[in-house]
Amino acid sequence: MKLVPRAQWGARAYRTPNGATPYSRPRRGVKLHYLGTAYSDRPHDKCAAYVRQLQAQHMDGNGWSDIGYSFLVCTHGYVYEGRGLKRRNSANGNTTLNEQDYAVCLLVGSSGLTRPTDAQLHGARDAIDYCRREGPAGDWLGGHRDGFATACPGDAVYAWVKKGAPRPGGGTTEPKPAAGGTYTVKPGDTLSRIGDALGVPWPDIATANRITSPYRITPGQKLTIPKAASAPAPSKPPTTPTESDMKLSDQVTIGDWVKRQWPDDKGLQDGRIAVNTALGSGYAHSRRAAENTDAILKQLEALRTEVAQLRAAVTKGA
Repeated sequence: MKLVPRAQWGARAYRTPNGATPYSRPRRGVKLHYLGTAYSDRPHDKCAAYVRQLQAQHMDGNGWSDIGYSFLVCTHGYVYEGRGLKRRNSANGNTTLNEQDYAVCLLVGSSGLTRPTDAQLHGARDAIDYCRREGPAGDWLGGHRDGFATACPGDAVYAWVKKGAPRPGGGTTEPKPAAGGTYTVKPGDTLSRIGDALGVPWPDIATANRITSPYRITPGQKLTIPKAASAPAPSKPPTTPTESDMKLSDQVTIGDWVKRQWPDDKGLQDGRIAVNTALGSGYAHSRRAAENTDAILKQLEALRTEVAQLRAAVTKGA
């Protein structure tokens, strides 16, 4: 999935409190949209500017708190993060419909470019799968016109949706690299996701690239893809996100020294801790260490004064 985070496409900050409204329950599924106006294809380096134009239209023209869609997909197959997985969209017609499903918009119009490209269909399929896997979203799939009086998402996209949104030719977004080939890490990737997509156990990829716990990878990093091993991957692969995607609710691996220091602490048995807890604990321990250091320095200063006074007394007596 070629995910383009908000910061990367230059999104404006959303308005609060409405723009920060979270979903109150799991989503039923995903609704597909189109622009509903004329659209002309453009080089990929112009797509981010168009997404910013849409955001300005929604915020300044419609008076919305942010761009209305959860995600948008350009003709080159890139998936632009709109309101994302956690914040309720405003594109499905009303609050109930917005709460019910994610909103994924394909950048095609009611005139001009009306039929999505193969790369765009792959990107839309990636977005659907991402919403289902990470949202969570159920298996329901439809168009904006399902449950709301509109022509959206257009006949071409709607026909594809009604077929179950298959990938063109039954292929994947990108050809899988052969054994011994390389893979370039994209935003949102983890070792487990890459392993699942390429059919290679994630520990084999980690070993081939000398990646150790906490198994962090970064966008743009080149990974060597080894041959698939016969042994299945562990049932619970690491889900450590990339640094740019890390959230306070994410889990991070605790160092082995923690268990050795506190072997009877039942809360540390799984070796994982939430980022916000780790940060809070680290801050608390650092603050306590600083306070203890200050106290020790004050005691040393007092002892130094006493020693000086005793020395002066001894010298005077001699």
